[in-house]
Amino acid sequence: MTWANSPQVDDHDLALLTDLYQLTMLQAYWKEGMSERATFSLFFRRLPPTRRFMLACGQQHAAALASQLRFKDHHLAMLEDTGQFDARFLKWLGDWRFSGDIWCLPEGTPVFANQPLMEVDAPIAEAQLLESLIMNLVQLETLLASKAVRLVLAARGHPVVDFGMRRMHGIDAAVRGVRAYRTAGLDGTSNVLGGLRHGLALRGTMAHSYILAHDDEREAFRAFTRNYPATTLLVDTHDTLAAVDKIIDLLAEEPTLEVAAIRLDSGDLGELATAARDRLDAAGHADIRIIASSGLDEHRIAALLDEGAPIDAFGVGTQMGVSADAPVIDLSYKLVEYAGIPRLKHSPGKVNLPGRKQLYRHHDESGQLAGDTLALRDEALATGEPLLIPLVHNGQLLEDGMALAFTARERVQRVLQQMPASLRELPPGESDYPVTLSDGLEALASRY
Repeated sequence: MTWANSPQVDDHDLALLTDLYQLTMLQAYWKEGMSERATFSLFFRRLPPTRRFMLACGQQHAAALASQLRFKDHHLAMLEDTGQFDARFLKWLGDWRFSGDIWCLPEGTPVFANQPLMEVDAPIAEAQLLESLIMNLVQLETLLASKAVRLVLAARGHPVVDFGMRRMHGIDAAVRGVRAYRTAGLDGTSNVLGGLRHGLALRGTMAHSYILAHDDEREAFRAFTRNYPATTLLVDTHDTLAAVDKIIDLLAEEPTLEVAAIRLDSGDLGELATAARDRLDAAGHADIRIIASSGLDEHRIAALLDEGAPIDAFGVGTQMGVSADAPVIDLSYKLVEYAGIPRLKHSPGKVNLPGRKQLYRHHDESGQLAGDTLALRDEALATGEPLLIPLVHNGQLLEDGMALAFTARERVQRVLQQMPASLRELPPGESDYPVTLSDGLEALASRY
């Protein structure tokens, strides 16, 4: 049985979205009778050079999916056809249900090197099986949310809209990306499916083809504005400032028309925005906003605002949609405890911290972030806010924990105000945010 010519991935098939070695290890654990409880930790060892923090995103979604994974009869039939699996193991796999616990950072939490975004506690085969799926889900959304929040910082309160769907790496990335953008604080998206599915406002104007399909640019503006009152008009198809003049003349000729904004999509955006603003204001249209797009990233947005460009909102596509300057993070899912014994990998450059963990975040007297302490989970600290929360218990999704996913956007807005100024800077640089190990964790690591 195959899925020939079917590129879509249904949630019901996600049990097979794994690497082969996960299934071969599962069969080996099954044959050896290894079923003791294990803990796996999801973390990254180092920040990308262009990031001072990452914005954790996707882990609550991953936890929810993990609790729902099932191997269907047709999945087992296809695995049997590979010739690599014992029929009795496949029967066991068909009966498999995740029965463990999953702890997560709330989505929208700033996270730094070696801090767990998730920890999975379960019989070792169950926890092992989740590795590839969890890493895929969390990698993408964390990358995109981390890029998007930089654009939010660069825009200094001006709205930022996602225009990136057409150049993103596949359908799944385009839709799930909108979820990350909503968490990071974007104002809207042009992606209809993503916006409707994830509750982000739909934003958009017209393409140059609409203007080119009309014999007269001014009449194209007239027709579109009659169809969509208070719309945004794209003005750079031919001559940007001449198009602005046509809109001014059109509004004088037909005062009942409403134009909410113009969009600049090419040329010197700062210079054109200034000239367009001057013409609109002189004609009494100070209420018409200016939106800019075309190859923008956080550095270009910041530069435009630094030079005083009168731009009211920004549309960002490719640079955000593929996280062009940091397209990958060094994400790892490592065994840190098995059968009650801490486990520690010693490979050069790939050492991890042993044991089940909790992350404590500290604030100073003014409420600003002051540093983190990474501790053992059963090592309660006298100070600090414990960040890892249980989302799945005994295989069941905890609705109280999942409710925090719906407040992720507000959490990000709040924490950006609490961050040290150095973390909010856009140029590449080392993060100076203090992260320490607790006495208990440091002592455990030194023993292994």
